[in-house]
Amino acid sequence: MPLRKFVPRIAFAALLLLAAGAAARGQAPPGPLPPKPGSPVESAPPGQKDQQKDQKKRPRAQVRVRVTEITAPVTVQDKKAEPVLDLSEKDFRVFDNGAEQKIQHFDFGGEPLSIALVVETSLRIEALLPAVRQAGIVFTQTVMGQTGEAAVIGYDDTVNLLQPFTGDAEQVEQTIAHLKIGYSGTRLYDAISFGVTQLEKQPQNRRRVMLVVGEAVDQGSENKIGEALREAQLANVVIYTVGLSTTAAQLRAKPKEGGPPEIGPPGTFPLPPVPGQPQTPESESQRYGNIDLLSLAIWVVQRASNEVHSHALEVASTATGGEHVSTFKDRTIEKAIDKIGGELHTQYMLGYSPPGEEISGFHTIKVEVTRPGVKVRTRPGYYVAPPA
Repeated sequence: MPLRKFVPRIAFAALLLLAAGAAARGQAPPGPLPPKPGSPVESAPPGQKDQQKDQKKRPRAQVRVRVTEITAPVTVQDKKAEPVLDLSEKDFRVFDNGAEQKIQHFDFGGEPLSIALVVETSLRIEALLPAVRQAGIVFTQTVMGQTGEAAVIGYDDTVNLLQPFTGDAEQVEQTIAHLKIGYSGTRLYDAISFGVTQLEKQPQNRRRVMLVVGEAVDQGSENKIGEALREAQLANVVIYTVGLSTTAAQLRAKPKEGGPPEIGPPGTFPLPPVPGQPQTPESESQRYGNIDLLSLAIWVVQRASNEVHSHALEVASTATGGEHVSTFKDRTIEKAIDKIGGELHTQYMLGYSPPGEEISGFHTIKVEVTRPGVKVRTRPGYYVAPPA
């Protein structure tokens, strides 16, 4: 072929390739252009760059929540352990860290309840689970009542929300009646922490109550009992516990009553320690006999620790103003739940606003009643974390 005819064809083909490339560039999605050789690479804006560094290096900061209202459930009993039902607001005085507070809210057993029922479903209590299932109707009738709502949480190796909050008593009964045995783990502390989280979502005009039915045994929890009780105190959650026992030794044992002689303020150790042994409420109880649950509860909350050993359920109740009921035979589970329901509906509720900026640390709560000869029980206090 003559050269002069071949060149125009080459030129024509080149033009076609250039047109196709331009069309492809026009259809491609927009994106960053590569830098020219030798030009500096543009860095992120200063603010964004610092934020990226913070996200990689800085640990998540703790958020300090302002305590807007503290509620104190108060149980008042006479010398025969019968509830005192005829007191009025003027009969009560409440103190926060020793300073008297103005009672801004007062109620007697009438506020609707939100109850998180936390039930152990591990293999360890398989023999007792039928009795727990049968207690469902007692729970709905005496604890929930007419205006209450409840959620059901089961725990073994895991923690499971078996029934979200509902006011349908029949639905709650069915959930309890169909509880299934799980594995051998007992993540008690995780279950309590999860229960507090669920209760925090409920309206503040409802009384937040947790009822734990299980052993005082924890295996495998990621949360510490002290941290969970701190959150419970700040969320105004009252914890009641029904202790299940499956060992012959515990069946033969008598319930412990009283405590060691008070030779100093709660949480203090006025006597010198045993050489080489740290002083804790647990070690002191082993040294002198019975355990001081109030001191142990304050100790655990202040230090956010797990040093409760076999007293986890009692400590949880003491730290939040509830009550622990031991069961030594499975037929008493219903009676224990009925007893707790009776107390919940004969309690006085006192509410007050902490003054100004709360001082970090543990705040003691003390309630006095003007009527002589009565026994008063309430929560020991609450813990405010220091600023992060």
